[in-house]
Amino acid sequence: MNNPWQSSMHLGIVHFMAFPETAAGERGILESALKVANDPFFDVIEITHVRDEGTRRELKQLLEAARVEVGFGAQPCLLSKKLSLASLEEDNRQAAVAEVRACIDEAYFYNARLLATLDGPKSDPGPAERERAKELLADSLRQLCRYAEDRAKDYVMAISLETFDRAVDKRCLIGPTSEAVRLAGMVRESCPNFGLTIDLSHLPLLGETAGEALQLAKDFLIHAHVGNAVARHPEHPAYGDMHPRFCLPEGENGVAELAGFLEVLVDIGYFAKKQPTRKPVVTFEVKPQLPGESPELIISHTKRVWHEAWSQVRNRPLGAEAL
Repeated sequence: MNNPWQSSMHLGIVHFMAFPETAAGERGILESALKVANDPFFDVIEITHVRDEGTRRELKQLLEAARVEVGFGAQPCLLSKKLSLASLEEDNRQAAVAEVRACIDEAYFYNARLLATLDGPKSDPGPAERERAKELLADSLRQLCRYAEDRAKDYVMAISLETFDRAVDKRCLIGPTSEAVRLAGMVRESCPNFGLTIDLSHLPLLGETAGEALQLAKDFLIHAHVGNAVARHPEHPAYGDMHPRFCLPEGENGVAELAGFLEVLVDIGYFAKKQPTRKPVVTFEVKPQLPGESPELIISHTKRVWHEAWSQVRNRPLGAEAL
């Protein structure tokens, strides 16, 4: 496409995925964040809980100095503690709500305008109890949206539920996009600061196409992730929700799939709508995990894939005139 993406969107990177040693909130955080902050390709960095208070203060100063917008991911916090916002065990569910509340407080510290979460690992209880779990999840999300409203000062943080696979790896309740949309409609009736995150890398694991998922989610979509997945080769070390590099021979997503995802985002008006973030965000979620890979190599690879994919997106308006 001839239109410069910089005029209509911000590109981001999931810091704790690109630099997996930081996912536990302890090691290498400042050094790796500085690499992102020094790269003008990225306007957004998505971080997660940082354990040390001094490191949090330094990280905030670093990112403010570089004018990098912050997104916050609560997913590692729930995954590492095996907590679920949809749990049928009330103690577990309330612990999950408390965990994400703490994440909201930390996200506000960084002036993040959006916090993304999943419902929880292995949270799908099966068909018999699925509707009850959805009711509990909706209640948890309402609690979190209202907490974000109560803690707000200059702006209200948005809470976004990311859809994950139900049967392959994370085995979440949400799950299929059609069910995510119904849930989002229930929550947004009373919580306007709620929306959905759709991740290109999760769609093959859900058996969905970009066209299907994004068209269904368009009224609630406030955040987009892009990445790859290995869905048809269970023997592969990157099988499941592992976010390998784009164009992996055994993977599902390369240049063409990324370009197709972006075209649908344009078609549904994602880049033309006012979003909770300063500009609509497209964030790369990629992870070095195969022999010979490093964060720096994977990031360089990702940027080359982006440039090629963007050049293949059919030329059309991106702004308000696209609607």
